[in-house]
Amino acid sequence: MVRICTWLLVAAASLLAGCASLPAPEGRTPTTVLADTADTRLGRAVGPEVAAHAHQTGIHALPDPRDAFAGRALLAAAADRTLDVQYYIWHADQVGFLLFEALWQAAERGVRVRLLLDDHGSGGLDPTLAALDAHPNLELRLYNPFVHRSARTVDFLTDFARVNRRMHNKSFTADNQVSIVGGRNVANEYFGTGQGVVFADLDVIAAGQAVRDVSNAFDLYWNSASAYPAASFVGLAGPDATAGLEARFRATRADPESRAYLEAVRATPLIRDLLNRQLALEWTTATLVRDDPAKTLDTAARTDVLLFPELVRAMGRPEASLDLVSPYFVPGAEGTAALEALARRGVVVRILTNSMAASDEVAVHAGYAKRRLRLLQAGVRLYELKPGVESAGADGKVRLGSGASAALHAKAFAVDRRRIFVGSFNFDQRSALLNTEMGLVIDSPSLARKLAAFFDVDAPAVAYEVRLAPGGHDLEWIERTPTGEVRHLIEPGTRWYLRTGVEMLSLLPIEWLL
Repeated sequence: MVRICTWLLVAAASLLAGCASLPAPEGRTPTTVLADTADTRLGRAVGPEVAAHAHQTGIHALPDPRDAFAGRALLAAAADRTLDVQYYIWHADQVGFLLFEALWQAAERGVRVRLLLDDHGSGGLDPTLAALDAHPNLELRLYNPFVHRSARTVDFLTDFARVNRRMHNKSFTADNQVSIVGGRNVANEYFGTGQGVVFADLDVIAAGQAVRDVSNAFDLYWNSASAYPAASFVGLAGPDATAGLEARFRATRADPESRAYLEAVRATPLIRDLLNRQLALEWTTATLVRDDPAKTLDTAARTDVLLFPELVRAMGRPEASLDLVSPYFVPGAEGTAALEALARRGVVVRILTNSMAASDEVAVHAGYAKRRLRLLQAGVRLYELKPGVESAGADGKVRLGSGASAALHAKAFAVDRRRIFVGSFNFDQRSALLNTEMGLVIDSPSLARKLAAFFDVDAPAVAYEVRLAPGGHDLEWIERTPTGEVRHLIEPGTRWYLRTGVEMLSLLPIEWLL
């Protein structure tokens, strides 16, 4: 995320702005979704249900990271005509190369693959991207690219206003028939493998009306002024690029960790249900909300290109409850006032975010911490995920962990236990004002109630509940353990220097960057 250090560059950027410039987007041919795909394998598989539920969307939640990987891999393998793939981060790790290979194999079968990557999340991948882009059936574009490939800090110093705005969208669409939308980027930590912390996250599989909307949104970004042909920046592939890429694919599959992971994926409920044709889809109304890519280049205070007002309209005014999960929670002055107003008129407002000890972005925690007291005094209930939490089970619950040490990355909001948002949007200033975002607002009491049940049952076990200390002017953190409640008077699991640093950051005028 462009969070912790970028605010340090603002002063220098203001002095040096304009020194770096992008080339003209030459060689870019506009293309659009291949809409006539009813005769594909996926079209035949979902077509009867789509026809029986006109203007509706079939939804299946993917809280389990291995199911989420399996879904993407299976869509890539099932595609007959087209794959449209859009991500903020794509790492050169096991998951990254396994999914690169899935796209490559689709291209080898003659599938048209369009891959749109935000350039901030592609660092160190230039040779791989050049090799992929050289395939005649695979076209790669970089969104809002960096001019200085090996010294990207130079772009922050010389063109900060542009490169500080990123495409945070995530979608994976096969044959304009089935999409996966949600919060996961492409890296080990989002899919339950590797040696580090696993991000607890949430995606949904969608079929029907919303898929067409996702495809149209992809076209809008793919043909936007900020999407550049990758070759202009990563260069042309060398004569041995294809052989080197295929060798990397073989090495990734042969890696013991990859083999163990793929065996675990084969045992996931999703694979079993698909093979048995038992994957349950909930057919309902789902509305795609998205930013306009004009947000990346247009720095004027326009609301017509922003997702957030559309999200508020689609979710509707909460009358009884608002359950909000956001790993990076920076409500700002206006958001804080709105949440206070909801709580004071009797709406039950519950919020889960990362604790300071669990957060990978301490600057963001500073933007949140300064608002906690006011929120609690208004009656908002705050939960902060504990570091190293473990959670397991395959019971279909909206889980925020899956058998490994987890940090929160899911973004989900539910209103009145009826409507739920799943997507890339964090409840923070960066998502609202700087980055582009997307997601689905789903009219699903079953999913919304599962999120509410998480707050009812699981949150007290996996998170600290932040409360007002006696007197109402200080905070305390309640940790529930098998032996009873533990009361913390300072941020649990943190050192004094980290707390001091966060307190100092909270005094700086950087909230708009967080």
